[in-house]
Amino acid sequence: MSWIHESKRSWLEKFCINVLKSGPIPKHVAFIMDGNRRFAVQKGMEKLQGHAFGFNKLSETLEWCLDLGITEVTVYTFSIENFKRPREEVNCLMNLAREKFKELLQEKEKLKKYGVCIRIFGNISMLPVDLQMLVADAVLYTYNNTKTYLNVCLAYTSREEIANAVKDIALEVIEGNLKECDISEKIMDQSLYSRKSSTPDIVIRTSGEVRLSDFLLWQSSYSVLAFLKVLWPDFKIWHLFLAVLFYQHNYEKLKEINNKHSIKILHEEEQLDIAAAVQQYENTKSATDNTNFQSEILRLRNEMDERRRNFVDKLDQDRYEKLLQIKDGNTTQIQFPV
Repeated sequence: MSWIHESKRSWLEKFCINVLKSGPIPKHVAFIMDGNRRFAVQKGMEKLQGHAFGFNKLSETLEWCLDLGITEVTVYTFSIENFKRPREEVNCLMNLAREKFKELLQEKEKLKKYGVCIRIFGNISMLPVDLQMLVADAVLYTYNNTKTYLNVCLAYTSREEIANAVKDIALEVIEGNLKECDISEKIMDQSLYSRKSSTPDIVIRTSGEVRLSDFLLWQSSYSVLAFLKVLWPDFKIWHLFLAVLFYQHNYEKLKEINNKHSIKILHEEEQLDIAAAVQQYENTKSATDNTNFQSEILRLRNEMDERRRNFVDKLDQDRYEKLLQIKDGNTTQIQFPV
């Protein structure tokens, strides 16, 4: 089945979409697609068939999101913790992923038509080499598309994402490219797999489970959380409408909280930067130094900003070059510890 499903909406669905569009629509929706295996058990199917039905539902859901004007979708497709499942099931899931990424690469005209940018969040080095190559190919082909974004969390947990970001920052400090005073919440944001993504407006989890399961923990601090009692393959457009209504009901409160948080972070980071610059000035000035205090503080802060920009640019370049290497087959698979 196609990744980008194209079908006609019923008059009632169109009516509901237009009604919802009269209110605020979330720009970014994240899905924890839970319940594939339980669906398979209920239907007397093999577990893999449940996952296949789950992918087909993802294709439909992406179309519904486009119809509503949702421009960014993040999906939790495979957790690092899933490597603990029986080897046969993991191998079947990897085969399904291969099949679907091959299909994606055959839909280049649709990807171009809708301007879809595919991003992968996760440690893809844990995937089989041939799957890594397919993933890298899809990401690189759509790299410069800017209309809509599909973020696929593959070999992902939020804890691993945060740990990886801390390692990248620590390495730059050790090498002298960053100073301790340069580290901030913003730098952490820009070091995550999701660095080019907006924070999710709403996180939707199906199956009735009320937990995030190590998904976007850093990014979803101020997101609306919707836990729906429906297995993912049974998810319908009406469930999405319900979640959007829930978001709209909480929109004003969410907007106020996000604005307060943004102002608070900007103020705190500015104060910390000034304090760090003053400390540097005090540590380096001489008794006969006649340098203007304010201009020197401004210079030191500009240097901090430049180091941060250079760090982010280098991180982007390193990760882009890594994708190129993977696409060409210059990679290995990291085995998950049993």
